[in-house]
Amino acid sequence: MPPITNDWAEKLQDEYKKDYYRELFRFVSYEYSHNTVYPPGDDIFNAFHLTPLSKLKCVIIGQDPYHEPNQAHGLSFSVKPGVDIPPSLMNIYKELSTDLGCYIPNNGYLVKWAEQGVLLLNAVLTVRAHQAASHQGKGWENFTDAVIQIIDKVDRPIVFLLWGSFARSKKKMLTNPKHLILEAPHPSPLSVYRGFYGCKHFSKANEFLKENGLDPIDWQIENI
Repeated sequence: MPPITNDWAEKLQDEYKKDYYRELFRFVSYEYSHNTVYPPGDDIFNAFHLTPLSKLKCVIIGQDPYHEPNQAHGLSFSVKPGVDIPPSLMNIYKELSTDLGCYIPNNGYLVKWAEQGVLLLNAVLTVRAHQAASHQGKGWENFTDAVIQIIDKVDRPIVFLLWGSFARSKKKMLTNPKHLILEAPHPSPLSVYRGFYGCKHFSKANEFLKENGLDPIDWQIENI
């Protein structure tokens, strides 16, 4: 696992010393040595590399990386260029179109969001190929919960977009009144009509940022 070298490094240094992280490191190293694991090892911490804590404006919490070839690259909901847009992300794009008038692009590559301060954080950062949830319960949840708690303590306004019951379960860790917490059902085809469509989270996030003197996020992903 490549080290995180930007301003996250100091905040996370205590986690690396904990027993759970040592066990997690051993587990992940073994998995990459003996199985096909996604995302590629160099991409595991892309969410942190692309979104320094100092530039963070918004957090979108996912659960697991995609587990089929050439999809996962370290950002929740995002896929590499040239890969079919997954159903949940297509539904996100449809809500963006209704909410902000964004056109639906021909790709699911969300690096533009990450570079503007949107932390696309999966709770679990690795997965064995073709085996959904295969790396749950191995320690990643401890690590990413620590990340969420670090963000909660940041003394400036940040938006949390919690979609689905898993992401919403993280709300109990969010106690800072400066932050905005927006909740909705998951954008998956199974639940998108239960309230994700019409939630207007993207315009609400931008309104909150502007009210607090911050630049809004340009949510439009361009065609490649």
